[in-house]
Amino acid sequence: MSGFVEKPVPVEVPGLTHLHTGKVRDLYGTADGHLVMVASDRVSAFDWVLPTEIPDKGRLLTQLSLWWFERLADLTANHVVSDTPPAGAPADWAGRTLVCRRLDMVPVECVARGYLTGSGLAEYRVSGEVCGVPLPEGLTDGSRLERPIFTPATKAEVGEHDENVSYATVAARHGEPLAAALRDRTLALYTRGREIAEERGILLADTKFEFGRDDAGRLVLADEVFTPDSSRFWPAASWRPGRPQPSFDKQYIRDWLTSPASGWDRAAEVAPPPLPENVVARTREKYVEAFERLTGSRPDLG
Repeated sequence: MSGFVEKPVPVEVPGLTHLHTGKVRDLYGTADGHLVMVASDRVSAFDWVLPTEIPDKGRLLTQLSLWWFERLADLTANHVVSDTPPAGAPADWAGRTLVCRRLDMVPVECVARGYLTGSGLAEYRVSGEVCGVPLPEGLTDGSRLERPIFTPATKAEVGEHDENVSYATVAARHGEPLAAALRDRTLALYTRGREIAEERGILLADTKFEFGRDDAGRLVLADEVFTPDSSRFWPAASWRPGRPQPSFDKQYIRDWLTSPASGWDRAAEVAPPPLPENVVARTREKYVEAFERLTGSRPDLG
């Protein structure tokens, strides 16, 4: 059992049709065929959407994605039409809303890894490979890979695990041309993101993208890009292979949930408890710090 601890009730907006409530984002349809994507302050961990929100998280994710979309525009088209909320939308939607093109979404999480950690490390320890990609012996937690690798996963519903798969599996399910395009686009974007992050003293360990096809069949970058929710960012100055790395994401929440302080037994499949104020504050600080270090500016949080 997992999913929403408390599933939110969708906001009703005249002229918009609610389509989906995700872990973080709510999707609406417009009369002219666009999508409205609203990033909430919800946060998930261990496949649970937690009952406690992180203030300003939705605005931080949205503004950081927009910053990155601009810097990737020569590599790929993206789905953004406008960042102005539709008429009649709640005032709280300002700064957290994107009006987007509708796409035929590709049901593949396109993951790029430049460092070995997380599920990739677990798989490597068993087989010496990650998603069918053989890696050298002797790598450890946080090891930098000789070259970035494409390690796709199947997309799962809220509360379900994404499943790592091989490139061959993607090609068998979706065709070799699309699989190759996803791989090449993913690695090109990751390489650009890693270069920009490293200039700012941050290592981009891994990241995931979502793509869709427009009416002409072209691949278009969708959802979010290079945010702390979709990427692992590590401070370059403290990188030490052989141990877990400090990070600019929700690792602080994961650490608290698995500590005795939370009193939560993950194996019991019961809902996680609310987060204490200090964990909320520290997590928000991490998101703000990631934004400021990457962009060199302060976020507009109203």
